[in-house]
Amino acid sequence: MESFLVSTGIVALAEMGDKTQLLSLVLAARYRKPIPIILGILIATLVNHGFAGALGGWITGVLGANLLRWILGLGFIAMAGWMLIPDKLDDAEEAKPVKGALGILGTTIVAFFFAEMGDKTQIATVALAARFHGEVIAVVAGTTFGMMLANAPAVLLGDRFANKMPIALVHKIAAAIFLVLGLLALFNVGG
Repeated sequence: MESFLVSTGIVALAEMGDKTQLLSLVLAARYRKPIPIILGILIATLVNHGFAGALGGWITGVLGANLLRWILGLGFIAMAGWMLIPDKLDDAEEAKPVKGALGILGTTIVAFFFAEMGDKTQIATVALAARFHGEVIAVVAGTTFGMMLANAPAVLLGDRFANKMPIALVHKIAAAIFLVLGLLALFNVGG
């Protein structure tokens, strides 16, 4: 249960103000159909984080415990720093969701899946799956739930939601959590 809760909390916080949350806002503003957008985000996140979780689980089996501890510790500390850099949805990404043969659901799945590639939350999923060895399903369920906690309200409430969030504070809290996880891993606490 710890792996699910930690994964949910970290990803929900990390997703605030993230480019994929901004993409959620763009999709909501463009299509004004929240159900297929939310379903598309769920499907894309499950697939993307499923692969990321599997990679994290595989890494755990390949690397020795000591090397993995250092990689995870330094990786979580790097994520803490990355959390303090605000995301922007650039023009190329904003132009991706185009209504066509895919429809709103398909467009959301494709746009969200590719926007999530190499994103903070995807990398966090890899690291969390490696950290919570043997609990990949709980980690993926947690990171997916965290994504939905952050993005479903963004889709449903649009700009009103985004403008009310103290994004800088949320990012600082997420950075502090990543820093603590990194230090715990480096000092082998709870390992």
